[in-house]
Amino acid sequence: MANIRSVKGMVGLVTGGASGLGRATVERLVRSGASAVILDLPSSDGHALAASLGDRCAFAPADVTSEAEVQSAVSLAREKFGKLDLAVNCAGIAVAVKTYNIKKDLPHNLDDFQRVITVNIGGTFNVIRLAVGAMAKNEPDADGHRGCIINTASVAAFDGQVGQAAYSASKGGIVGMTLPIARDLAPMGIRVVTIAPGLFSTPLLAGLPEKVRSFLARQVPFPSRLGDPAEFAHLVTSLAENPMINGEVIRLDGAIRMQP
Repeated sequence: MANIRSVKGMVGLVTGGASGLGRATVERLVRSGASAVILDLPSSDGHALAASLGDRCAFAPADVTSEAEVQSAVSLAREKFGKLDLAVNCAGIAVAVKTYNIKKDLPHNLDDFQRVITVNIGGTFNVIRLAVGAMAKNEPDADGHRGCIINTASVAAFDGQVGQAAYSASKGGIVGMTLPIARDLAPMGIRVVTIAPGLFSTPLLAGLPEKVRSFLARQVPFPSRLGDPAEFAHLVTSLAENPMINGEVIRLDGAIRMQP
């Protein structure tokens, strides 16, 4: 099985890497012998996290929608660790607003809708298009493999709930661009895979009351609990190591199908 890869020695760039799914991914990469660049906002815990993880971790303060800032994070990976093998897109935002509020005679704010689309779809694409330039410079392995992109969608892309028009549209966009980008990058030996997580115990859900959290956990058929970010990180490393998974969207959700 000469083609099975190992994350040991890989260099990964993880957006949203200072908290939640991204943080778990950074921690697992470093623990597995890879190096990681945390791309997160200047206001995040990125600097402290990188310092705590040692020499094989660096922090690049950046907004995923900024060309210059993302380019600088990609350059940091190459300058500090010599290359870039893996880009994991975990950065994202959400709003929960109905398309139209009849009681208040109020349509969904268009700026809010566009901001979610810009960060979640535009930011993901911005990171992909700039990261692959660095990956293209890698020496291909025996399979011709040069790198891997892993995006984060959501089960909301398929089972969007009330108030999730913007969020579901943005995650559906990430699902929709997975295959065409995989096809675009195939001649360069770069794979593209998307994970669609269900309900995970992240800062996004941590703000909810315990009663609500346990109600949500009971909606998951099995295991009947919230996902652990470490389980997301485990799938990231598995995908990075398995060269045959490409152009696919994988639900990581305990078989949940969200109710309206």
